[in-house]
Amino acid sequence: MDVRGLQALLVLVVVVGCLVVPIPAASAAAVDGGAETDQLALQEDEEPETDDGAETEDDGDGLKLENATEIHIDVYLHENGSATFVVDYRFHVNDENESAERWQELRDDIDENPDEYVESERGAWNEVRADGENTTGREMNLSDFSVRTDESTAPRDLGHVEYTFEWSSFSHVELNRLEAGDALSGFTLVDDTTLQIFWPESYSAYEIDPESEDRGEGSVFWDGEGTEFTDDQPRIVLIENSEAADEPVETEEGPAMPWLAVAGALALLASLALVGWWLRHRREPVAGVENPREVPADVGETQGGPPPELLSNEERVLRLLEEHGSRVKQQEVVSELDWTEAKTSQVVSGLREEDEIEVFRIGRENVLALPTGDEEGTEE
Repeated sequence: MDVRGLQALLVLVVVVGCLVVPIPAASAAAVDGGAETDQLALQEDEEPETDDGAETEDDGDGLKLENATEIHIDVYLHENGSATFVVDYRFHVNDENESAERWQELRDDIDENPDEYVESERGAWNEVRADGENTTGREMNLSDFSVRTDESTAPRDLGHVEYTFEWSSFSHVELNRLEAGDALSGFTLVDDTTLQIFWPESYSAYEIDPESEDRGEGSVFWDGEGTEFTDDQPRIVLIENSEAADEPVETEEGPAMPWLAVAGALALLASLALVGWWLRHRREPVAGVENPREVPADVGETQGGPPPELLSNEERVLRLLEEHGSRVKQQEVVSELDWTEAKTSQVVSGLREEDEIEVFRIGRENVLALPTGDEEGTEE
């Protein structure tokens, strides 16, 4: 190889060497730079979480209702099936730290914007109401929402945010029976939350599910830390006390008359009026006689039929004969039917001509008789 060839080869080696040697250094720099970038990105992601956590702990926006130390729910049942709810959010207040100041800020905000807090609470309870409607099939409504704040010092310093509202058709009413709790089916009683249900004094608890050791004469209490409701809980069955149901209502005007007694009195009056009408029409033939002959007890009872005023003269004589055992003196007809002797003689003659009756003479008196085929005395 000549000198020019060696020089060309040397130049080529130098050029190739310059191109190859910097590559590892550049690669290493690129790797190191990527790691540093990833580490910075990770630090940036972690730092906001730390800052946010610090903000949550400091709670720069002030106290929230969900930060309440305790929540107490009182339910007062009414006989018409409605219920009054009192929901008490409680906060520990301690003057030695900033909790008292933060509580005052929350209290001032509620006093200035009560409608916003009411609407927020109404929305939460309307979800519970909707579930209750689907479970029970009863149409329900929440009304009369209000919110107020208060403080108490015994047994410890507490701030209270108290909501009150009415829940219609909360209980199922059937005669003297109240069933409550089905409207809260699926309601979760979390820790630091209690539920106490009160019922009217005139009712007694027949069934309570789940059982609770904390029961008074007119209420039952459940604590969220030791109670977990199933789908069919809570359930309370109340029966009205018999003494209260049977006790008459007394007023200054005297005891109220039961409807049953009124109906019985009206029925008695109607019966007496009917008997009076019957007796009046039964004795009508002898009306107007100064000394009427005593009417036998079975008069008018021999056979039923229309009243005397609807009978013809002949039919009245025939009925009188039947009532007297088929025979009667003509003078008795005059007396009992309050007829003149001429009218009586005319009616009797017509019946005799029609062979409806027979007339006999006994002594000086005529005797009328229904035809029997036997003759007694002398025919007139």
